[in-house]
Amino acid sequence: MKLKDVSPINFATADAEEISIEVVSTVEKLLGRPLERADPLRIFLRGVELLLMQQRLLIDSVAKQNLLAFATGENLDRIGDLVGCERLPASAAWTTLEVRLSTAREVSTIIQEGTRVTADNKIYFALDEPLIFFAGETVKQAKATCTVTGEAGNGFAAGELTNVVDPQPFLQSMTNITTSAGGSDAENDDEFRERIHESPESFSCAGSEGAYRSRAMSVSALISDVAVDSETPGTVQVYPLLKGGKLPDEEILNAVAEHLNERTVRPLTDLVTVKAPNVISYELNAKYWISREDVTAAAEIEQAARDAVEEFIEWQRSRLGRDLNPSKLVHLMLSAGVKRVEIISPQFQSVDKFTVAIPSTVNVQFGGLEDF
Repeated sequence: MKLKDVSPINFATADAEEISIEVVSTVEKLLGRPLERADPLRIFLRGVELLLMQQRLLIDSVAKQNLLAFATGENLDRIGDLVGCERLPASAAWTTLEVRLSTAREVSTIIQEGTRVTADNKIYFALDEPLIFFAGETVKQAKATCTVTGEAGNGFAAGELTNVVDPQPFLQSMTNITTSAGGSDAENDDEFRERIHESPESFSCAGSEGAYRSRAMSVSALISDVAVDSETPGTVQVYPLLKGGKLPDEEILNAVAEHLNERTVRPLTDLVTVKAPNVISYELNAKYWISREDVTAAAEIEQAARDAVEEFIEWQRSRLGRDLNPSKLVHLMLSAGVKRVEIISPQFQSVDKFTVAIPSTVNVQFGGLEDF
């Protein structure tokens, strides 16, 4: 069962009317007489009813914090502890640098750990460890990590990070040769809850689909979906998708591959490869009309329609294997108050589980007012 399908549950009733009836009837039985509406004791009991309602709300809230579907914050962290699943903390972006010396030397040269490079003097990347050039060497590659966590360090294309902040003897240049990636904020409750729900799959030592998916999702909070396939025995292909329908770059793919190939994760007989998902590009062309009866709210409906388009695009590209379904857009726009929607493109198209649908162009126009 998916977490979104879990039925609501109440551990304590906090209905004000029910509590009032219960309190008054209990006191009347104890006193052996009815309590009129103007009775001072009944007025006093109103305060007691309020306290009981607050207490029951607290009881209900605390009880729900023991259930995965409803727990939040530190309570959710403790549920994750039960299955060995920890919330992913905020992480810093990383990249691979090409480091060059100005000349070949007859002795070893050390470039210190923490040596920084930048593109804009705002975001800095620092070497993860000391880089040793042995005699005669002038070019080496090394990992560097952003000095701040979050997504600010993502997206520096190869060749953008070139300004050396901490010059050292014989250090000629430092340049990133991969696009920086991997920076993310701390995992939120909804994302963490889904990983906890899937984490028992990782208990398998047989390399199940769920196990590979769970392990890949734990690499970065940027990963929103993972598809796993095995076309031939002994081979496994893993396709991670990032939030917002973004395709993973080389750094993310390498990080996932490195984690999935650890001796404690990968069965010895599996050959694991990690690839970017396939993409189906589509042109989103549509036209919509608003009822003339709603003319006074036309501006609000137009804004709601634009929001519906953005919601559709995000919905469509947020999961691998989600069929390209324009009916979803019609539903969202009608719910936004639009009278009629004409979808010119795309048409419905099935999407396999290794593919994501992403728009190449978006052209949704307001057609005017129509009689209801």
